[in-house]
Amino acid sequence: MSLQKKRYSKYIKPISVIAHLIILNGILYYFFKRQIDFYQVLYVNFSWLIISYFTKFYNLHRLLKAPKVITRFLNQIAIFTLAYFAYINLLRVNVSTLYHAKVLVFIYLFVTLFRVLFLLALKKYRIGGGNYRKVVVIGENENVKNIIHFLNNKSEYGYRLLGYFSNSSFHQENYLGKISEAFSFISHEGVHEIYCSTSELNQQQINEFIDFADNNLIVLKLIPDSKDVFRKEMVLEYFDYTPVLSIRKLPFDEPLIKYFKRGFDIIFSLFIIIFILSWLIPLLYLIVKLDSKGPLFFKQERDGINSNTFNCYKFRSMKINNNADSLQAQKEDNRITKIGKFIRKTSIDELPQFFNVLIGDMSVVGPRPHMLIQTEEYAKQIDKYMVRHFVKPGITGLAQARGYRGEIQNKRDMENRIRLDIYYIENWSFLLDIKIIFQTILNLFRGEEKAY
Repeated sequence: MSLQKKRYSKYIKPISVIAHLIILNGILYYFFKRQIDFYQVLYVNFSWLIISYFTKFYNLHRLLKAPKVITRFLNQIAIFTLAYFAYINLLRVNVSTLYHAKVLVFIYLFVTLFRVLFLLALKKYRIGGGNYRKVVVIGENENVKNIIHFLNNKSEYGYRLLGYFSNSSFHQENYLGKISEAFSFISHEGVHEIYCSTSELNQQQINEFIDFADNNLIVLKLIPDSKDVFRKEMVLEYFDYTPVLSIRKLPFDEPLIKYFKRGFDIIFSLFIIIFILSWLIPLLYLIVKLDSKGPLFFKQERDGINSNTFNCYKFRSMKINNNADSLQAQKEDNRITKIGKFIRKTSIDELPQFFNVLIGDMSVVGPRPHMLIQTEEYAKQIDKYMVRHFVKPGITGLAQARGYRGEIQNKRDMENRIRLDIYYIENWSFLLDIKIIFQTILNLFRGEEKAY
């Protein structure tokens, strides 16, 4: 059986690396000319390549989403900036820090410009029929239908579906024949990838396809049928030589992402505390005291990460009452003070939680922390409710940005919040955080129906 000629994108990474190094060295030469020495050039090039290896900066496979590409780019420039300034400070290079910052800005601008143009050109080339991989699908189930639909409608990824084999066809347009006929077709057509549904194949047939793919240098991918067990965020791990599937791999499990998000939380919370709360606290102290008896701050125990409780702080917006920890605020709630109506409507009452963010109990963006009585109640009623406690709670979150805030009037309200919370946890990106923050601010100016 002759081996096929493959059309893998083996030149994409080298082209990107070489182009970026040319940009890097070209800008260094332009700004420094004869002032830069050989060892400095060597260090800059070597550190760029080493950092890109660990950030996976050049691992741009076909199905990589834009947020992941941007996250890797931000990781690359953040670490490279630290490495760059560490070198010039160590050798005390006789050039101002501002000048070096200017050099880095030009490097990042041109690297970004090249990457955007390169990816757009590659996308257009694939849509036009170039840089493609021939694909066949074996078997049928609902997931197979989705795969076929994806391959037929997403030409920019560079996949060309030749059709599918099944012992019981369901879509004549792409149907190629019985499963037993697949091997000769794949060999003759020079197929690059095979997608096998595990629901229609027995173990012996799966092993036959594995052996066939290995012997013909073909990529084999298995499509599971169980919607309850197999999930897109599953991760394959190895205990010695034994494969184990991890049901959920969270972005925050990565140390770099974890520290990056924590760093952003500290900087953002300090900004709010210094420039807003520093003058707002004494002002509100006078107004709240004149409006009703009681302290300026209200604290309440709420569930945080890993279900560890913490004291969540707010500006007091209600009269002192015995139901604060058991009864959620409702429309026309007579416990809410006059000033309380305003600060709740504008969400000013939530601002003290930036102290919670600063000390590490909360994050700027994340699932909203619920009252303990709510957690106890809804953990029994709503499937996967407790997943939201895998991460720190936030001052705002995806659910709040989408309008799910305030009073919970029925079970459906909470189910929608949990659905969006879990999506956020499993699909986090820094851009998503920024989008949620801006959407929250925009909602404040627009006004929200359930902000009472």
